[in-house]
Amino acid sequence: MTIITFLIVLAVLIFVHELGHFLSARACGIRVDAFAIGFGSKIISKKIGETVYSLNLIPFGGYVKIFGENPDEESINGPDKGRSFVHKPKWQQILVLASGVLFNFIFAWLLITFAFSSGVPASVDSYPQYRDQMKDQHIAITFINKGSPAEKAGLKAGDEIIAKSVENVQKSIFESKDNGVTIKYRRDGTDSQVTIKAEEGIVEGKYAIGIAMDNVATLKLPIQKAIFESIKFTWYMISATFTGFTDLLSGIFKGTANLSQITGPVGIVGLIGDAAKLGFTYLIMFTAIISINLGVLNFIPFPALDGGRILFVLIEAIIRKAIKPSVANTVNAIGFGLLILLMVVITYRDIAKLFVR
Repeated sequence: MTIITFLIVLAVLIFVHELGHFLSARACGIRVDAFAIGFGSKIISKKIGETVYSLNLIPFGGYVKIFGENPDEESINGPDKGRSFVHKPKWQQILVLASGVLFNFIFAWLLITFAFSSGVPASVDSYPQYRDQMKDQHIAITFINKGSPAEKAGLKAGDEIIAKSVENVQKSIFESKDNGVTIKYRRDGTDSQVTIKAEEGIVEGKYAIGIAMDNVATLKLPIQKAIFESIKFTWYMISATFTGFTDLLSGIFKGTANLSQITGPVGIVGLIGDAAKLGFTYLIMFTAIISINLGVLNFIPFPALDGGRILFVLIEAIIRKAIKPSVANTVNAIGFGLLILLMVVITYRDIAKLFVR
């Protein structure tokens, strides 16, 4: 069921992204030859008008085949060149290339709006203006350090800590030193407790067990407030994701990047399964975050990605000369190959982690 949920989420996000390219291309009078979800052999396909719509065997991706996006003799000098991407104004080319990312962001905003209007877990301190509209307030574990005493003891993110306040729990952990502290928690409606020995070094100058906690509650807003808050939250997530990718790329060039934090399709399957177990709203929010990540990733100026293609258009606009099709197509092919290689490496590592566990 988790795999089915993952495939549905992935298909929807790919569809949304490619729909952005498709609609903007059609709006600019550019011919679209194919709209596909997945790669490889076609499972089903149907030609409607001049476009072939298909569902392909390998679900990890999708594409829209826009006439002239990868220039060739036909798109440059052929009888239908007036409807070719390569002959459209630069602003239209950028619009078509950027629309996939834009649609991912808009889709995420719509999902987050739905979540806020339906009821979503939120930090009480982050939304003090809505404190009177929050229900089921409790202390929740929001993060657990890998390899920490808390993880080894079996605590999980989302567990409800049974205590008067976050401060009381922290004080008990700090003062326990290495004698052990008893943590009472609730998971899936069942109360349990575990004794954990705190360690030094997790938090500088203090004993800790490796968890982050927060006062959380279910926040349900009227639609007009949900729209407003979802705009702010979506913008925050886009900005944070851009910062994260920027730091990662900077770290790669400096040799300080922690690539172990990158998760591929196999890892995301597990995360989607965890989100689905927590509830439909959690799954909606997690899907929105993946949509934002997909949009930001595609905006990176790397060959074969939308950002890389936009960079090529900008270079052409600056030098007032078209980049040779053979050069552009070769660079994009190399970029695509590197992306596939990276995906294979990340997927291999995710599978290896499953066996280690």
